[in-house]
Amino acid sequence: MTVTSYIFGILSAALILVVVIELLRRRHLRERHAVWWFVAGVIALIVGIFPSSLEWAAGAIGVEVPTNLVFFSGIAVLVLVCLQHSAELTELESKTRTLAERLAILELRLNELDDQDPPRIAEQG
Repeated sequence: MTVTSYIFGILSAALILVVVIELLRRRHLRERHAVWWFVAGVIALIVGIFPSSLEWAAGAIGVEVPTNLVFFSGIAVLVLVCLQHSAELTELESKTRTLAERLAILELRLNELDDQDPPRIAEQG
């Protein structure tokens, strides 16, 4: 590993963490969405500072090429993020459907009440 790639790895991981924290601070990202990105950033920072930890983890899991472990971990994090967003989207769609149905019922009741009352003519004075 060259010094340039070592520094690039550390700076990239630190940048991920800074961006996630800044998005949280500005309330552009909610905590429950930031968890996976924060975990990925911390792991990337640990691997960037201690590159031998990646080789150790790959050996412990049984992966021959440590880079394959990086790709697998990245894909796993992205799959988990997509799964989390899919679950939340399903919940929001259900709530939206319920709200639309309730609104339709309220509008129907309002129209029925309007039909029951005779039209009012404004008094002219």
